[in-house]
Amino acid sequence: MDNLLTMRTLLEELFQHKTLSRQQAAAALCELASGRHSHAQLAAFLTAFLMRSLTLDELRGFRDGLLQLCQPVDLSDVDPIDVCGTGGDGKHTFNISTLTAFVLAGAGIPVAKHGNYGVSSVSGSSNVLEQLGVAFATGEGQLRQQLTAAAICFLHAPLFHPAMRQVAPVRRELGVKTFFNMLGPLVNPARPRVQLVGVYNLELARMYRYLFQEEATRYAIVYSLDGSDEVTLTTAAVLMDNSGEQRLGPEAFGFDPVQPADLQGGKSVAEAAAIFLRILEGRGSAAQNNIVLANAALGIRLYRPELSLADALEAARESLLGLKARQALSILQSLS
Repeated sequence: MDNLLTMRTLLEELFQHKTLSRQQAAAALCELASGRHSHAQLAAFLTAFLMRSLTLDELRGFRDGLLQLCQPVDLSDVDPIDVCGTGGDGKHTFNISTLTAFVLAGAGIPVAKHGNYGVSSVSGSSNVLEQLGVAFATGEGQLRQQLTAAAICFLHAPLFHPAMRQVAPVRRELGVKTFFNMLGPLVNPARPRVQLVGVYNLELARMYRYLFQEEATRYAIVYSLDGSDEVTLTTAAVLMDNSGEQRLGPEAFGFDPVQPADLQGGKSVAEAAAIFLRILEGRGSAAQNNIVLANAALGIRLYRPELSLADALEAARESLLGLKARQALSILQSLS
């Protein structure tokens, strides 16, 4: 059976509302990465999963396929954390998870940040860092140099995942979240053992928890009740981690609630980068700073569980407002 017919058969099954086994999903993902299929076929495949929820086995299988094909990176001796959101929440916020990653680095925590260009938002982490002159590294030696000097390295997803390269143009044309958004935090090529992950709905948070519970991973999964994939301080956030589940309102961090307008990330990559830099330089608004500090405190406490939330907040504040996070970015820029 030729590959075209294989894809056609697969699409027919999906259009009949059939689900894929873990093995079928992994094989389908590898087929997407082959480069043998048209944009129309890829779009049809991605769109099929916009019509229904992904099953846990499908998520497992797509993840298996991506990791099978990826260029792996061994940074296990450094034991980095990843701070990554799924995106796809449609909120167009400033780059909270990327700012959080730099605050952790400024606090002396090694970070292997996985990221990509924005698809359903104006500016993803890759857009902002590229705008600020950070060159994407692929070699393990380069990434280790970044970690040693700045306590943070950045892994631009398409450089490590051929499947993401193949579907990137189609995802841009569609302009909506797809199951690749769900996969991003799960397929860091460095396979970090500590992960702070943001997701855009409670169903996906629970799926992530099932996956992480199957592994020797220290994790924290965040979902805000306003539908955001990070702590926004506009409302309570659900936090799932190795010890259980809880809700954290703004008062848990000692902050007042903020307004949705405080989260806006600009209408262009240039505007998003300017907001990003302003916050790192200690010139953010109180609301912007507090949002970053709340997320960073969760990351610091995850990596250093002996700390209280108050102590983690203080470490985050010292990193952000003491400009240590900005110094980490400066070092990355200089290495580029």
